[in-house]
Amino acid sequence: MSEDATGRRPSIRDVARLAGVSHQTVSRVLNNHPSIRAETKERVLAVMAELDYSPNRAARALVTSRSHTIGVLTSSATQYGPASSIAAIEAAARARGFWVTTANVDAADPNSIQAGLAHLVAQAVEGLVVIAPQVRVIRAIAAQSIGIPYVTLQSTEVDPGHALSVDQIAGARLATRHLIELGHRSIYHIAGPQDWIEAEARMRGFLEEMSDSDIPTTAPVLGDWTAEFGYYAGRELLRVRDFTAIFSSNDQMALGLLHAIRDEGLDCPRDISIVGFDDIPEAAHFWPPLTTVRQDFAELGRRCVDLLLGQGEGEVEQPVLLPELVVRSSAGPRR
Repeated sequence: MSEDATGRRPSIRDVARLAGVSHQTVSRVLNNHPSIRAETKERVLAVMAELDYSPNRAARALVTSRSHTIGVLTSSATQYGPASSIAAIEAAARARGFWVTTANVDAADPNSIQAGLAHLVAQAVEGLVVIAPQVRVIRAIAAQSIGIPYVTLQSTEVDPGHALSVDQIAGARLATRHLIELGHRSIYHIAGPQDWIEAEARMRGFLEEMSDSDIPTTAPVLGDWTAEFGYYAGRELLRVRDFTAIFSSNDQMALGLLHAIRDEGLDCPRDISIVGFDDIPEAAHFWPPLTTVRQDFAELGRRCVDLLLGQGEGEVEQPVLLPELVVRSSAGPRR
């Protein structure tokens, strides 16, 4: 941004004075208000370019017509899956010459969702990725008139017109089928939080595979994704010990289960087999190394950016990625 003889940077009032309009009019131009006449907008933008006036990214985007920025709206950035997705999107965006700006919102607060969305739009992002695994967030986004291309991750049936996902149901069926093929018939499922789309899909995949194999099952245990929950759930289940295998909806809860099994003096997988989901980097170094379902977050990020930047040009179809079972330690039930 240029400076005058006093070293002061141009202000919105300087732009207004040279353009012969009010500062409120300049503000409306910056916010792309529909009431501004085309010739007025052109005059204001010309003065902004002359002064190199750019108070924020949105103003610069109006002058140059491009921000080269993708917005990410997320409500669960601390969880492994969303965090890995954001990292993958950032890497893929940089490869295309784009930057990523992220807004973290409170999934339980509709005002927070709207404020986060407004914040990203104000940054003149050229596209939006929604990584909010809760059903209520995706529904809130789908109800908005966003006006820019957007993609939702893992939203599946909730917002199918904008969804990109890993097939969570197929992944859960892979994990459950693996245990069944080992000979297990008494299999528990530790599910994720009830309002998470992935948790619901993984639970559905587990129940479908058990049903198709004509194996009765008990109601899944609803967890919270943490190793601590996995540990205490394992301790409670081991009081009865009417199972030989557990499919855990994520690797962190599986870690807690392994801890509980060890504390009981039992061996995994000889006494109880565990299968997780996600294939976090540490999963290969659990003891025993964890059998789990891998999601390719790098590919997910690349396809997400390709889909987002290709929208409207017919360049990319909306794909569903297939997960992969990674077998590290498994055993059938003891006879």
